[in-house]
Amino acid sequence: MLPLVQTSIPPREILMPKLEAILYSGYVAQGEAVEEFERKFEEYIGGGHTLSLNSGTAALHIALILAGVKEGDEVISTALTAEPTNTSIKAVGAKIRYADVDPATGNISPDAIEKSINPKTKAIVVVDYAGIPVDIQRIQEISEKYNIPVIQDAAHALGSKFNGKKAGNHFPFTVYSFQAIKHLTTIDGGALQIQDKELYEKGKVIRWFGLDKKLSRMDNNITIQGYKYHMNNVNATVGLVQLENIEELVQKYITNGKYLDEQLKGVDGVELIQYYPNTEPSYWLYTIKVENREAFIKKMADNGIMASELHKRSDSHTYLNDFNLELPNLDEFYSKMVHLPCGWWVTKADCDKMVEIIKGGW
Repeated sequence: MLPLVQTSIPPREILMPKLEAILYSGYVAQGEAVEEFERKFEEYIGGGHTLSLNSGTAALHIALILAGVKEGDEVISTALTAEPTNTSIKAVGAKIRYADVDPATGNISPDAIEKSINPKTKAIVVVDYAGIPVDIQRIQEISEKYNIPVIQDAAHALGSKFNGKKAGNHFPFTVYSFQAIKHLTTIDGGALQIQDKELYEKGKVIRWFGLDKKLSRMDNNITIQGYKYHMNNVNATVGLVQLENIEELVQKYITNGKYLDEQLKGVDGVELIQYYPNTEPSYWLYTIKVENREAFIKKMADNGIMASELHKRSDSHTYLNDFNLELPNLDEFYSKMVHLPCGWWVTKADCDKMVEIIKGGW
């Protein structure tokens, strides 16, 4: 079975000597390797300040804190995402107000965002679902118009671009996940790309119990709630090795995604996802809309290809459904959406096989 997702681990002869060196160095906690990973990741993104963390969920939580979201506030978000996007909103005591999606992309609709804004709105969370960038320009305009910060959840979208610049350069906060199956993995981990230097320094304090690591424990004075959210040297070492070939790795997803876009154009029963002007997806998953999804998934499975809707809608969880809002565009999109594999492990022959199966009907 061709898997939908797969972990990319560097060759043993490259990774293990570096891992052994850090494991037996006497310092495996947060240290120089973490600092080096942050600077190298900033170079890859091309802007902002990288706050490395132990998960993408930690990055979401800190982003909401830095955005000033507090108990009783509202955050506009999308229900088409993995659960941590929205459980993080609940973690700061805020309520989730879902905005409907653009039926052509599945991503949060700028028009729906604007209609959802009210005096309690303190932040907007947008998700580049499956590696497809949101309508960045429109959302930037809304953010500026209402002076509401945007948190970009780019857990699926490492290497995606808008106007030639990678995700991590367009909003005050951009969240990344380095969990096992993402474009880049540190085995587990995440990062928050922060544009403002002062907020970045505050984030460093929050990720370490509220303590300032530039000072000794005896000289510290905790003034803010902190957490144990830091990355360690072991995870950072894996990340540093991954970064050596990250452009090549992400490009494999993109090459496969573009090829499938081209080959599936005009195929009966298939509706391709549209992309916003000046955006470049990084295709963490290859996403299409199909008629009779259950039959489609079975047909692919019968031919050795895993296909799936992957995530359950967040608004279907009682805990994450604060307002029980109607989302008709999401209803339509989710009923037809399906993901196919297109990552580094997928060959051109695999792509051709998928295209042949799909063209044969289901």
